[in-house]
Amino acid sequence: MPRGSAELTAARKEEIVKACEQLYQTMSFKDITIKEIAAFTSFTRTSVYNYFQTKEEIFLALMQREYENWAEEMYCVAEENDSMTPEGFAAAVAVSLEKHEQLLKLLAMNHYDMEANSRYECLKEFKSAYGTSLEAVRSCIKKFFRHVDCESFVYVFFPFLFGVYPYAVATEKQLQAIKDAGLSFKMHSIHDMIYQCVLQLLGEKRHDDYSEK
Repeated sequence: MPRGSAELTAARKEEIVKACEQLYQTMSFKDITIKEIAAFTSFTRTSVYNYFQTKEEIFLALMQREYENWAEEMYCVAEENDSMTPEGFAAAVAVSLEKHEQLLKLLAMNHYDMEANSRYECLKEFKSAYGTSLEAVRSCIKKFFRHVDCESFVYVFFPFLFGVYPYAVATEKQLQAIKDAGLSFKMHSIHDMIYQCVLQLLGEKRHDDYSEK
């Protein structure tokens, strides 16, 4: 790590993560390289290696930031409401994650390889952010729905999030393949899938119009 203040180090790491985020809007994970990322920063590719050793570490840092921002929003839900109905809470979670489509897209990637190609200290920071998001959701369940098994909720809901993006977002090529394969399949919005999942986990009945689609 180069010499300098903690603020400078943090600023440069954030610049790298933002460059990765910008590229990820139009490029796939496999096509993004550290060289490409460096071209969107104010310093050289060699300098990037002072902060991240692999592109997987950069993507992990991007996902860490997404978890931290989402956790902050969920803590606000817990702090700003004295009580919530299942429908109200499901809507709040759905709206929040709808704004974090990038997190859901990242979750749909191969985490095993991403984590395997990251240094321990990077992985530890990421796991800490993930843990914070778990606690944020737990805080809501414990406050608003004391009858609900909190641990059962989070350990069904969080794995569920890994599959949301592929069921909500598809390319024209994927849609054509589904059609040509003769599959009876309908895409659903991020909001609707999360809303219905939260309601079910809280013990509420699914909406008939959704379940029949």
